[in-house]
Formats: sequence, structure tokens, C-alpha cells
Amino acid sequence: MLSILYGIASALSWGAADFAGALAARKLSAYRAVFYSNALGLLALFVSLAIYPETVPEARSIILAGVAGVFGSISLLILFYSMACGQISIAAPVSALFAAALPVLVGTFTQGLPAPIQFIGFGSALLAVWLISQGGEQRLHIDRLFNLILPLLAGFGFGSYFIFMHYAVIGIPSTIWPMIASYSTGTLMTFIFVAARRETFIVKRDAWGIILVNVVCNIGGNLFYILALKSGRLDISAVLSSLYPGGTVILAWLILKERISFPQWNGIIAALVAIILFTV
Repeated sequence: MLSILYGIASALSWGAADFAGALAARKLSAYRAVFYSNALGLLALFVSLAIYPETVPEARSIILAGVAGVFGSISLLILFYSMACGQISIAAPVSALFAAALPVLVGTFTQGLPAPIQFIGFGSALLAVWLISQGGEQRLHIDRLFNLILPLLAGFGFGSYFIFMHYAVIGIPSTIWPMIASYSTGTLMTFIFVAARRETFIVKRDAWGIILVNVVCNIGGNLFYILALKSGRLDISAVLSSLYPGGTVILAWLILKERISFPQWNGIIAALVAIILFTV
């Protein structure tokens, strides 16, 4: 039950982070938004470490968490590029689905089969991810296999982040250090990317507030996901955390008054059904 609660909290935090990140991307480029989310998040984690000292984990955990950060950051950049190419209706659901499905596959082989009713929960959760990612006017048209390459790569990267972070934190007491390792490599990757694009690093004053909200929520999502991993199975933690589009959609509905489509409402219901099945 504790792992389920942490997984839900992770999804809500990441959903809020994506919502804030979308608003930040309107004030500066999406790529710079990702860079500042990583860089300021890294600074906040070092401050947290000074307040709540932790034992430095073994090199293996640091390396695995660093690899997770590389996968996560590259996946964000690929996803943004895919959306910029006009594949939004494909990129969101395909990447989220694959990100959730990959840890389920790995968890089945490494941690054994879950209970039969949890299999139904996985199906309901994956369906929820797909439905929630569908906008009111969006329809999935797959004219060419090429259209799926970038979203699949992004989903593979997000799923790999879930898996590598799982192996980084299992068996160690530390929580902040793995996040620092992940954020360090993520900051380096996004800095190189933004610099290569020759974008300015200057941020307008009115953008800092929403950037800080994104930073706090993103840290919360990562923290709750790690806590979910420490208290439960990889597959359940990853699938629940992958429901983050639901948080983004609900916030857009409440704050921006955006309409929630019929498929998205069905997706929210499917997510609730999945959560109930996981608790049985």
C-alpha cells in the first residue's frame, strides 16, 4: 500500500511538473526549460543534502543513477523534438505507454509474476495512460512506421530511466545521492544540447516563478518514485508513476479552463480502477 501511495504521489508531482514546464516553455524554449529544471533541481538537492546528510552510496549506485539521468534527459529532448515535428498526437501516448510497459516486462522476469488481479490493473493503467494522453481534437494517424520511431525512442528512454533508477536505489539507505547523480548527468546533457543550438541562457524575470514551480514538482516526482521503488515492486511503481499525464490534464482543466475530452475522462476512470486493483 505504501508503494502505491508513493507511486500516485509521484504521478501527481510529475504531472504538475509537466504542467509548469509547459507554461515555462511558453516564456522560453522547451529545451532551456529542461536545462534549468535540472540545474536548479541539482542545486536544491545539494542544499537538501547539507541539511539532511546521507552516507555516500557505493560507486555502482551512483553510476546507475547517472545513467538513468542520461536516459531521462535524452528522452525529454527527443520527445520535444518529436512534438516539434508535428507528431504530438503520436508522441505523447506512444512514449508514455512504452515507458510504462518496459518496466512491467523487466519486473516480470526479475521479480516474478505479480498477482493475477494486478495483471488486470496493469492493463487498466496502460489503457489510462493512452486515453489521458489523447486531446479533444487529436486522432492517432499512423501513416508511416517512421512516425513511431522518435516516440518509441523517447518511451524506451523513460522506461530505461525507471529501470536504472530501480537498480540504483535498491538495497541502499540513500535517497538524495542517487537523485544528485541523475540530475548531474541530466544537467550536463541539456547544457551541451542548448549550447550546441546556440540558444541564449538568459531568462526573463517573469519566467522564474513558474520555473521554480517546475523544479520543486519535478524533484517531488523523482523523490516519490524512489520511495515507491524502495517499498514495492518495480512494475507497479513505474506504471503508477507513468500516470502523470492525468495530473497535467486536471491542472490544465482547473487553472487554464481547458476542456477534458471524453477519452481523457475515461482514462482518469481507468486509472482509478487500476489503483483499486493494485490495492486488492
